[in-house]
Amino acid sequence: MTPHPQPPERTATPREVPEGSVLDGTEGTEGTEGTEGTAPTLPLWTLVVPPVAVVLLVVSWGREPGSVMLALIGVGLVGAVVCAVHHAEVVAHRVGEPFGTLILAIAVTVIEVGLIVSLMVSSPETSSALARDTVFAAIMVVCNGVVGLCLLVGALRHQVVWFRPEGVGGALATLAAVATLGLVLPSFTASSQGPTYTGAQLAFAGLASLVLYAVFVFVQAVRHRDYFLPPERGHVALPVGPGADGVQHDSRRGALPGDGDAGAADHDDEHAAPPSSRTTWTSLGLLLVCLVCVVGLAKTASKSIEHAVEAVGAPQPVVGVLIAILVLAPETVAALRAARRNRVQTSLNLAIGSALASIGLTIPSIALASIWLTGPLQLGLGPTQLVLLALTLVVSTLTTVTGRATILQGAVHLAIFGSFVFLAFTP
Repeated sequence: MTPHPQPPERTATPREVPEGSVLDGTEGTEGTEGTEGTAPTLPLWTLVVPPVAVVLLVVSWGREPGSVMLALIGVGLVGAVVCAVHHAEVVAHRVGEPFGTLILAIAVTVIEVGLIVSLMVSSPETSSALARDTVFAAIMVVCNGVVGLCLLVGALRHQVVWFRPEGVGGALATLAAVATLGLVLPSFTASSQGPTYTGAQLAFAGLASLVLYAVFVFVQAVRHRDYFLPPERGHVALPVGPGADGVQHDSRRGALPGDGDAGAADHDDEHAAPPSSRTTWTSLGLLLVCLVCVVGLAKTASKSIEHAVEAVGAPQPVVGVLIAILVLAPETVAALRAARRNRVQTSLNLAIGSALASIGLTIPSIALASIWLTGPLQLGLGPTQLVLLALTLVVSTLTTVTGRATILQGAVHLAIFGSFVFLAFTP
């Protein structure tokens, strides 16, 4: 196994764009010293969707929506989710990496918590396990579906994809710890009946998850920021041999796989001017508006969502799967775009960071909300889910330990994800 040397000290370079950003257009050069090009503007749809969502929320609040209104609410809800993630990308572009992926992960988690709490408030008798089902689904979707797709897409285009195992490994270790505290131990404690925690146990698990996530954020953003940055071109130690483009690589001066003409084109896209201060503050305000609309519209449509699941004869955990897929869809697209550009490190930052934020922030939030919620809060996983979680953590560790992957690892993760989806509908 080729050793992984410490990455060189990064010199001042233009601010990196979070992979998958859909920023486009041009604007004045305010706040763009030291960058190339002009600052991007906000697309028109990102300015139109938030006020439309507000109107839908005001019109439908406190009423039983009909078929037409329910369809409009569904469109507005999806639009608000996509718009929220886009504005989070704009703010992330301004602050740079790895803060960019961190902002995206937190924004998605806020949406997820809002959806969970809205459904639990509206139907406390049938949603006692909704938090568990949603968090578990988020882990499965991210660690198997998103990671599998990114590895497969990247490896199909570049044969071998590279990333930093020291950063990804630390994130997986944190994820394993908080997942065990939040989803596994409640099935084995003896102080309360069923897969639940007592109040004191829930408070401890929530606090421990929050502390671990805070330490992870500190390591990612401050202490060991370089562990989570994409490997530098021309500074990565690779084994001797031809790369995906036929270029001879060696450990003295390693060009990343795919550094041919396509790689050069991707490299040109990696840097762009950050948005202006005005654009950034506008996106921040619209982001908050979108988050409020997502929570409100989800509460309005919560009864209809549950009735739709019952109508097709699907089990109740399917609601959690639908929530996880909904809130993670825009981030999945961003991760796939990064993988196509041979920057799988950014894809893994988005994917595993989202899973970690999902459980590290959702469990404490639900624990706090349980003070006002009625009924038990079921957190412990069943036998089938425990096996899938253990398999996911073991395979993820084996995938990332070498710092490189091929289509085989992508296929394995997708097979586990397929098993999860199948068993969710036919337990």
